[in-house]
Amino acid sequence: MAVMDIVIYPDAPLNEVAAPVVRFDDDLRQLAADMLETMHANAGVGLAAPQVGVSKQLLVLCEPEGEPLCLVNPEIVEMDGKAHEEEGCLSLPELFAPVSRATRIRVRAQDAQGDTVDFEAHGFLARVIQHEYDHLQGKVFIDRLDALTRTSALDEWAEIRAQIDAGTLAAD
Repeated sequence: MAVMDIVIYPDAPLNEVAAPVVRFDDDLRQLAADMLETMHANAGVGLAAPQVGVSKQLLVLCEPEGEPLCLVNPEIVEMDGKAHEEEGCLSLPELFAPVSRATRIRVRAQDAQGDTVDFEAHGFLARVIQHEYDHLQGKVFIDRLDALTRTSALDEWAEIRAQIDAGTLAAD
């Protein structure tokens, strides 16, 4: 397994809709394993393929105390409830903002072998899946903020990104 570089916002392919996965092979399973390693190395709970520069419909996640999960070509087919909680993102390090998300979702996807999975997720797990699913749709969490909060977050991000680019803030 290898730790991959995280793509920093707004670099490509973060703002693009990822392509569906059509080949379920050892390369895909290796990518998922490398993404999990990268996620753990960066103290994350979820990671989408576009965040490591791969425009594919693939995400991995692992709740604290939970088992790793790999979702390929996921769809959120049901959503209800609403909670407004703070989120951060490995592609926007040091930036946090409250985001509204559904508290219950139903997900249909495939696993790394291509088998169908269909399950409900609640609370924190539902939030993580929605966050990572957004990445597959070319969105980041700041896209979900109201206009005023988004402007403020983008201003803060411009300062953070300048520090990353200048090498005075590590982008890990």
